[in-house]
Amino acid sequence: MTATAIEHGREHDHAADDHHHSGEIDLPTYQEYTRRNRLGMWLFFASEAFLFLALLVTRFYLWRGPHGEVVRPELDQFAGLVVTAVLLLSSYFMNRAEVSIANDKRTDFLASLLITAALGTAFLVGVVVWEWGMFPGIVKGHLKPTDGVFGAVVFGMTGMHALHVLSGVVLILNVWWLGRKGHFSSERHWGVEACAIYWHYVDLVWIFFYPAIYLIGSTIEVPH
Repeated sequence: MTATAIEHGREHDHAADDHHHSGEIDLPTYQEYTRRNRLGMWLFFASEAFLFLALLVTRFYLWRGPHGEVVRPELDQFAGLVVTAVLLLSSYFMNRAEVSIANDKRTDFLASLLITAALGTAFLVGVVVWEWGMFPGIVKGHLKPTDGVFGAVVFGMTGMHALHVLSGVVLILNVWWLGRKGHFSSERHWGVEACAIYWHYVDLVWIFFYPAIYLIGSTIEVPH
């Protein structure tokens, strides 16, 4: 879902209307085009669900104690709570952006997108700096990727999710840039809708990842 794809979609909307009115060729209407795009997006999310589900299954399969009980490494609970709250708050502003453009409130739309992107970036900083400890001079992380199955799973799950959050932030900024140039309206804003669906999906994944990583199971000390 790149800038080119969004731009192409916008051009396709206008082209479909032009050809439809001129009678040259019967191209899909904007509503049909949007309906097909929604179907494509949900198929994409279904395929992505297998990836995230595999990570969750791996977590519960590998994180077992000596007697088969579910365990987890000792992580910073405060950090996990903060980044989760930040990400959930970003979903509110993403929804606000979508509602704003649907009502032609462009100023609120653009402001909400920027706030969403800022909160998404804050989430990434919290994971990379705080939990990963990428900058030990600032905060020392609890685990390293080499700390057995615990380090591998934590970095695998948070890393894959962080990659999707980063993609979402880039997409949001792209939509903001197009909106700033006058693209999108209350009648035509598929690019905004697609961006919002993607962002809410990424947030939903974290709702499952957060308890799996931070809450479920008894804590054990991981040897370094």
